[in-house]
Amino acid sequence: MVDIGAFIGQIFIIVLLVVLAVFVIVVVFRSIRIIPQAYSGVVERLGRYQRTLSPGLNLLVPFIDRLRPLVDMREQVVSFPPQPVITEDNLVVSIDTVVYFQVTDARAATYEIANYLSAVEQLTTTTLRNVVGGLNLEEALTSRDEINGQLRVVLDEATGKWGLRVSRVELKAIDPPHSIQDSMEKQMRAERDRRAAILTAEGSKQSQILEAEGRRQAEILRAEGDKQAAVLRAQGESEAIEMVFNAIHVGEPDQKLLAYQYLQTLPKIAESASSKLWIIPSELTEALQGIGDAFGGRVKGGDDAESSPPRTSTPRAPRTSASAGTATDAAVAAAREAASAADNIASEARAVTPDPERRRRDS
Repeated sequence: MVDIGAFIGQIFIIVLLVVLAVFVIVVVFRSIRIIPQAYSGVVERLGRYQRTLSPGLNLLVPFIDRLRPLVDMREQVVSFPPQPVITEDNLVVSIDTVVYFQVTDARAATYEIANYLSAVEQLTTTTLRNVVGGLNLEEALTSRDEINGQLRVVLDEATGKWGLRVSRVELKAIDPPHSIQDSMEKQMRAERDRRAAILTAEGSKQSQILEAEGRRQAEILRAEGDKQAAVLRAQGESEAIEMVFNAIHVGEPDQKLLAYQYLQTLPKIAESASSKLWIIPSELTEALQGIGDAFGGRVKGGDDAESSPPRTSTPRAPRTSASAGTATDAAVAAAREAASAADNIASEARAVTPDPERRRRDS
């Protein structure tokens, strides 16, 4: 027969051993703490700060030490919602900010401030309003670097005792009111239109200047060409006149030859289109008479067998005529008859007179 008392005693001992084993396991688990990398843990012993746990395996005193929530030691980025800010020119703008900070002291971040995220947000808002309140809208839109620098300095000084370090503060967006945005867009559009008009006017001006310069250069070149052509033409005429002059002086013409050339020139003068009234000069008959006497004397002295040709006399034309056309025609006819007669006389004289060049060579 089984003793009931002994059986109850055995059950009690087994239960006690199980409870003791569970207690030992609980104590072991509460004594060992593993802290992840980039985190820190604050340990309180009997409600008072005792030490800060570093990453890795750490041992605590069970039921005496208490581990507070772990503190993230990495750099954190917090974007705060848009905050309305009044500028110096009484315009309300909405500004979004982004703060980069890092916990450097877990103890200070735990005991010096109740909620450091909320504190950083409120401090950023107040500092931002203070800084932007001294700037007008245009300065606020163009001075982001200056605003960022001032915010970072103020926040870093204020959060230093909280165990925080503010590395950067950025303005993500500055949104003026819609009416101001419309006005700014109109202003920018007008400015762009003005610049476009100025550039168009400058282009037109430059084009006209270039065209005028091109015309000027063309006129200058054309004038220089005409000048050069006139100079060359004058040089040619001068050389021709000089050659004729030298030839005349080398040939030593006498009065008869000059009279002969005079007779050959008269028809050309009469043929001019501008000659409405032409008067035969009185020297014409004298020139004919001198040529006839000269060549006639040479013919008589050269060869007696030959008879002298009949001399034709040209009647002197009247000094004036009733009609300009009739006078011109009569003058041309008279000059041509005189020239023809002079040619006949000259040809007969050359036939009976030795060549001057030959005489010069013979002499």
